[in-house]
Amino acid sequence: MGDLYALDFDGVICDSCGESSLSALKAAKLRWPILFEGVESTIEDWIVDQMHTVRPVVETGYENLLLVRLLLETRVPSIRKSSVAEGLKVETILDNWSKLKPIIMEEWGENRDALVDLFGKVRDEWIENDLKTWIGANRLYPGVSDALRFASSRVYIVTTKQSRFADALLRELAGVTIPPERIYGLGTGPKVEVLKQLQKKPEHQGLTLHFVEDRLATLKNVIKEPELNVWNLYLGDWGYNTQKERAEAAAIPRIHLLELSDFSKKLK
Repeated sequence: MGDLYALDFDGVICDSCGESSLSALKAAKLRWPILFEGVESTIEDWIVDQMHTVRPVVETGYENLLLVRLLLETRVPSIRKSSVAEGLKVETILDNWSKLKPIIMEEWGENRDALVDLFGKVRDEWIENDLKTWIGANRLYPGVSDALRFASSRVYIVTTKQSRFADALLRELAGVTIPPERIYGLGTGPKVEVLKQLQKKPEHQGLTLHFVEDRLATLKNVIKEPELNVWNLYLGDWGYNTQKERAEAAAIPRIHLLELSDFSKKLK
């Protein structure tokens, strides 16, 4: 009957970490201008570099802003407003982000929706003023654009990225247009709910269902839903996850660890 692939975007199709880190730094300077007064470019470069290491904890883009500020507070004690920043190590962020995030949101008096809007606005302005550089700060993983272009399976994008950004990158970097009704972006609901919607569609009855994700936490959420037992689950080992998470995934019978070359073959 055929296959349906629901694909996460960042960390499965696209390595957007360079772009998201730079956009988050721009947005953080707008949100907290006083904190960034007098911050040297060497510290900014260090923050962007560290963002590559902590990227596996990010579920939704706005969290990049929180990470940028938290990293800054670890380096500059005089501006510190959070109780967790002193002596904070990158490993601690990787292991405890779900606990740290609500603490800093409260201590900084931040609002999720406002940060989401700001992050989107900064990206929109960058795209409008300099599309070439914005696109250039992203890269598709090797072999993925061909795999998407020649995919014989039905492909959906299920992402926490805003749809317009995923669409722009697919067009510009992969030369692929995926119909808007096949891109479920930020605001379309949790991924588990999107998967439920997809499996219920009349035109998908009889298809073999596959979900490829790079966040172990997301796959664990799927496993908790008995209704989603029909999905084959894959953790992309090239994406934003840690060695520790990959080892944990390997011990979970429902999850297949997937290599990039095998992913590209599967789509074709």
